Amino acid sequence: MTTRTDAPTRREQILKEAARLFAERGFHGVGVDEIGAAVGISGPGLYRHFPGKDAMLAELLVGISGQLLTGAKQRLKEVDGAAPEVVLDSLLEGHIDFALDDRPLITLHDRELDRLRDSDRKLVRQLQRQYVELWVGVVRALYPDLAEPAARSAVHSVFGLLNSTPHLARPGSLPGRVTTAALLHRMARGAFAAAGSD
Repeated sequence: MTTRTDAPTRREQILKEAARLFAERGFHGVGVDEIGAAVGISGPGLYRHFPGKDAMLAELLVGISGQLLTGAKQRLKEVDGAAPEVVLDSLLEGHIDFALDDRPLITLHDRELDRLRDSDRKLVRQLQRQYVELWVGVVRALYPDLAEPAARSAVHSVFGLLNSTPHLARPGSLPGRVTTAALLHRMARGAFAAAGSD
């Protein structure tokens, strides 16, 4: 999967810092002045990029759900025709990258999803359902005897495992990114294998 190497835009910088601050102190515990200071602009200067904090939160949560879905579709395209194990490994690698690199967004989703407008929250849920269904298809290709409801439960369980990274330890105290990624991968594959062996 290709990765972006150019510098983040000012808008992306704002969103990254907003996610970090919201995750650390809660949505209502952070003001626009603090977000602005984190990226070197005045609080009112943020309004050139976003109408307010609510818009930042919506873009963060809708955005990451869309990125996960788009990334999974791209990975499926890149491994089209490969063995089911290879396809599942590719999806796992993508989600593990998210779980390790975007930990504030996981925290933000857990704590602040209910603050979104109904339309944005519904869009997040719709994108997430599509993402889950991609995984269900891949898991059932690898474990054809696994019923669809059981495969869906297994996918949600593995997401719970992978998305627990913000709760594992403080940043910097995990055993190292490569080691942690490999451990998460083994545990996720083990969970799917256990579900598929019933």
